[in-house]
Amino acid sequence: QVQLVESGGGLVQPGESLRLSCTALISGSIDSIGAMNWYRQAPGKERELVASVTSDGRSTYADSVKERFTISRDHAKSAMYLQMNSLKPEDTAVYYCYAQIFFTPQARYSGNAFDAWGQGTLVTVSS
Repeated sequence: QVQLVESGGGLVQPGESLRLSCTALISGSIDSIGAMNWYRQAPGKERELVASVTSDGRSTYADSVKERFTISRDHAKSAMYLQMNSLKPEDTAVYYCYAQIFFTPQARYSGNAFDAWGQGTLVTVSS
């Protein structure tokens, strides 16, 4: 069983920074964690992909957060982070982490991943 736990959300003023964390709590064994992503969902809007990092460290970002957000991961801790700088009111949303979980080598070879989601953490940017 895999549970993703997020932390680090809160209320900040425009221009300030926050760092979100996402840790995979694993009971039992898995083969590996593939890509890990951060999504967000603002009130009345659809969930959108914010940033993604592959197992070998390649990252991509939504245009709206490029140059402001940095995604990273720590394989040893089964963790992922999102450093958010120069926050804007439009960054206000619930942020969710996602991870591709491969329970066996065979699942990894075939691309058969289990989709794990966190419960979300609220980020509010307001003066």
